Amino acid sequence: MRRGELAVPGILTPSKIEQTARSIALAQEPSGAIPWFSGGHTDPWDHVESAMALSAAGLRAEAEGAYEWSRRTQRENGSWPAKTRGGAVEDASADTNFCAYLAVGVWHHYLVTGDAAFLGSMWPSVRRAIDFVLEAQTEHGEIGWVRDSSSALLTGSSSIHHSLRCALAIAAMVDDPQPDWEVGLGRLAHVLRRHEDVFMDKRRYSMDWYYPVLGGAVRGEAGRARLRQRWPEFVVDGLGARCVDDEPWVTGAETCELALSLEAVGERAKALDLLAAMQHLREDDGSYWTGLVFADGKRWPEERTTWTGAAVILAADALSGATAGSGVFRGAGLPIGLPVTDAVCGCGDLSRVAG
Repeated sequence: MRRGELAVPGILTPSKIEQTARSIALAQEPSGAIPWFSGGHTDPWDHVESAMALSAAGLRAEAEGAYEWSRRTQRENGSWPAKTRGGAVEDASADTNFCAYLAVGVWHHYLVTGDAAFLGSMWPSVRRAIDFVLEAQTEHGEIGWVRDSSSALLTGSSSIHHSLRCALAIAAMVDDPQPDWEVGLGRLAHVLRRHEDVFMDKRRYSMDWYYPVLGGAVRGEAGRARLRQRWPEFVVDGLGARCVDDEPWVTGAETCELALSLEAVGERAKALDLLAAMQHLREDDGSYWTGLVFADGKRWPEERTTWTGAAVILAADALSGATAGSGVFRGAGLPIGLPVTDAVCGCGDLSRVAG
């Protein structure tokens, strides 16, 4: 359901966005898988992110082919291999965040298309995936990055927070309530907001800075304050956002995700500046280089990734409001889960301060 023109005046024209979407579709394999680049590997999270961009850009058949790949390749326990190449499994482990993200893509595609039949057809896969993921939730509420592990990632759990909200929205639409998921979401939200130190220390990565905002756990003034806190460490004026705080690298996907985070807390002008700044990564065919080492002006890594182009399209949609899915990262219409306390989460013994 397109509400307007998918374009960002002065930054991206409709033809440029279509060109980027076509560059993603060109890398898509006959199976429906969307690898990082032609001949590269596919992971379940970036595959879904790319499918979302195809939906937003109006390439519906290609997007639905990608979701059909997800439905067809899901394992019995609800997971997917972390890495496949040309249909062959290269890494059989199951990353919980990777598996949860299908819910975001399915809900987004429904918002864009209004196709309730699609939602119903994908619901069994979403339900199995979320059940698998919540089996990795610890007693305090965070989600182990793999099942049977007590190690949890702040970025991954923040993304899962968003996935759970989308999954609950789907459950409501198909009239299949999941009260256990509501409890799991509430516990996860609580630990993300109040007990950040339970997560592995990955503070050098910009994603650990902005993902609690992007994933919807921290919003409003608290979200704006969080983004202000480390802005000088991660944002390079005129170029975009760093991947890590100790290397001279800016990366396109992180820049666009930061723009989405800013848009979600009302910082539209800063989001537009970032989207404009990262256009130096654009290639003539509409694809985007993954990053730049700004200390010497060299592309690094030397690859143009589908998910970088996808992040550009999704940021452009959020800022233009062109599709009915443009508010998906803003959390428009999504449930918030059941509120919980330290006692409910078993966090009373944690002497930690919220990040």
